[in-house]
Formats: sequence, structure tokens, C-alpha cells
Amino acid sequence: MSTTPGGRLTQLFLASTAYGTATLAAAIDSGACDPPAPSTVRRILLTSDNAPVPEVSPGLAATPGFAALRARFDGVIDWNETIAPFHPGVWTPRPEDAPLWERQLRALWGLGDDRIELYVESVQVAPAQALCRLFPGAAIEVYADGLMSYGPTRFRLDPQLGSRVRRVLHLDLVPGLEPLLLTEFDVPAHAVPTDAFLKVLAELPPPEVDLDREAPALLLGQYLSALDLLTAAEEEELHAAMVRGAHARGHRRLLFKPHPGAPTGYARRAEEEAARLGVPLRVLPATVLAETLFASIRPALVVGCFSTALLTAATLYGLPVARTGTEQVLSRLTPYQNSNRVPLVLVDALVPDLLDPGPPVPDLAALLTAVGFTMQPKVLATRRPEAEAYLAAHLTPRTRPYFTRRRLTSLALPGGGIPTRLTPLTTNRTLRRLRRAALRHLR
Repeated sequence: MSTTPGGRLTQLFLASTAYGTATLAAAIDSGACDPPAPSTVRRILLTSDNAPVPEVSPGLAATPGFAALRARFDGVIDWNETIAPFHPGVWTPRPEDAPLWERQLRALWGLGDDRIELYVESVQVAPAQALCRLFPGAAIEVYADGLMSYGPTRFRLDPQLGSRVRRVLHLDLVPGLEPLLLTEFDVPAHAVPTDAFLKVLAELPPPEVDLDREAPALLLGQYLSALDLLTAAEEEELHAAMVRGAHARGHRRLLFKPHPGAPTGYARRAEEEAARLGVPLRVLPATVLAETLFASIRPALVVGCFSTALLTAATLYGLPVARTGTEQVLSRLTPYQNSNRVPLVLVDALVPDLLDPGPPVPDLAALLTAVGFTMQPKVLATRRPEAEAYLAAHLTPRTRPYFTRRRLTSLALPGGGIPTRLTPLTTNRTLRRLRRAALRHLR
């Protein structure tokens, strides 16, 4: 549907987490979402609950402090309700149905002939991609809800979609490091001012915690079993390991913050381990945003596996942090291009282990490029020389876990199983094409 130039501009902000909504609020407060030319702007927040069973999930609107976040928007619409009975994590419109959906949504949401701008996360998949398809004439801004934006685009995007993206908005969680996301379309990264984000978080009410005694250690749950990264039993043991590690470092007051999507009772092993060690442990409500605790109680230590909150705590609040279980998850992460690889690598490289801090990782930006290229060699084809240079110089016992020998071999990169003198043969396009044809014939 065509829109008239000028007139009213409606910005649709799609969010599924409190952290992402706070990032959007900070972007709005800082002026990052202001149109370049004066115009009437209406801002609508679309809330999406992507939990496996959203009907039993508390949802974004149940997050403490949501009222403060929604104050930046002129309206809030439930995306799950809009597309029911479809699940927002899997539904996208059929191409032939998209124009009908756009007309319906324009009428339902009172958009008329407004110009539309979309602010979405994870543009590669639903629900963001669904919204982008429903408004094909809209400009797109992608915002980072966590560390995944530092990694590459998950697969080749349709150029008609990728060329519509104007910026990648992100928090500066790793100072000096720019996201790889959508760099194949030369999309610039724009850092949301840290001061604006901290101001937004300060508006959200933290849970009541007794501050008369020593500051507690804060343990972060992530619900990794829902992502098939660990079994439920393994994840509960990970929580118990957090308790043991914090206790071994001398902490005698513990808080456990479950993931919002985790089932009730997921902190049971942590509670049992704390009781065995004689350490008081309090389980916080799952809907509490962990970041609201950083300024209010100043935890003595923040412990997690590879949660974004670890870098928020360290970079934005200057709190001590520690990781555990990162190596276990990295060792079994499949497929290789799983988008959790980059958050795992960043946390492993930047955050010390809970019990055995390792040496620093050299040249983080080059490491990120190498990891990104090995994950998506077609998307980041032009970054191959950088990946080769890093692997040739820095593939050590410290960095080896970030790559698999099989992946390096398949891409004919240093550290793979191909002798260096034969590498030129494996990088020859004609020979590689003949090899693939031969393998297909053998099958």
C-alpha cells in the first residue's frame, strides 16, 4: 500500500523482553528515534510473548516497572492477540496475503495512510520478519536485545529486506566493538547512549532486598534447556555450581534470579545446595529485570553462564562478574552457526571464570570477525582474509574452544586438518566446486 509523503509518521516498536523495551525507551529519550524532518510522530509498542507456551507465561506487560517504560509510547498493542491463534515465533504471512494483512492492520490500528517506521529485533526471523513483510514500504531500524547483534546475520537476507534497514541500534556493552550484524548491507551501527539507558533502568522498581548486611552475590538463570543447550537436569546442576562457586569465593548471602520463562521450581537444586552449605539464598520473582538490582543493591558479585546481564553489570555498572558453565555449552553447541556462539565467546573472553580465571584473549575485534566468518562464510565472504590472519596468529589453547577443527577444515582455514602447503588448492573455487560435485555423485 502506498503512503503519502509528509503527513503523520507512525513508529511501530516490536519488543518481547523488558531489557529490549528499556533499550528502546533509552533510544527514544536520547533522540535516536526522532525523524530528521519535523513531523507528527505517533509511537506504538507491540508486545510479543515468544515463550513456547505464551498462554502460561507472565509476558512483558507483567514486568515490574512496565508502566514506566510504556509511558514513552502513545499506545500498546498485544501482537500475540493480533495474530492469534498463530504463535509469534513461527508465523509469517504468505506473500499473497501480506497486502490483505497490511490493509487490515492499518484499519485495526488506526494507521490510515501514515508513513511507517519499524523498530525490530532479530530481523532474520519471526516475529520481526513477519512485521517487515506486512509493511513492505516501511523503513526498518534493528535494535539489539543482548549480545547476539555482535554476531553475523544468521543467513543471507533477501536484499529487498536488508536494503531497507537504516541502522543497528545497540548498547555499548563491549566498548570499541561494533556489531557484525547486517554489515554485509553496510548498515551502520549506532550506540544508544549509556546515560540514557541507565536513567531508564533507574525508573524501574527493584525488589525489596535487606541491605543492612553485606551485599549479596547475584546468580543469574537463563533457561538454557528451552534452547536445547543443556538438559533440565544439567541446567539445575549449573545453578548448584554457581552456589558452590560463590560460596568458595567467600560470599555468604546469595540471590537467585530465574529466567522469566523458566518453570516454577527451577531453582530447587540451587536452594538445596545453599542449604547444604549453610548459606541463605533468596529466589527473586522471575519477572524482575536483573539490571534493576545493579544500582540499588550493588551486588558483591554477579554470576552467570553467558547472560547479557554479565556485561551490563561489568561495563555499565562496574560490578565484579564471573562465569561458569560456558565451556560446557560451547563444547556441545550445534549447529556450528548457532547464534548463541557469539554471546558465549564474548562472555568467555571477557568475563573471568568463577573458580579459575584464565589469561586474557588477544585482539577481541579480530576474534569476533574470525568467529563470525566461520559461522557465516557466505554472508561475510569479504572477511575471509581477516579470519585467516587471526587464526594463523592467535589459535592457542585459550581460543581453540571457540572453533571446531571440522569447521576450520571445511573452510580451509588455519587450524583445520589440511596441511598449510595444500591450502591454496582448497581455496581454489573451481577445485572446490569439483569436489562438491564428486561428493554428490558418491552419495
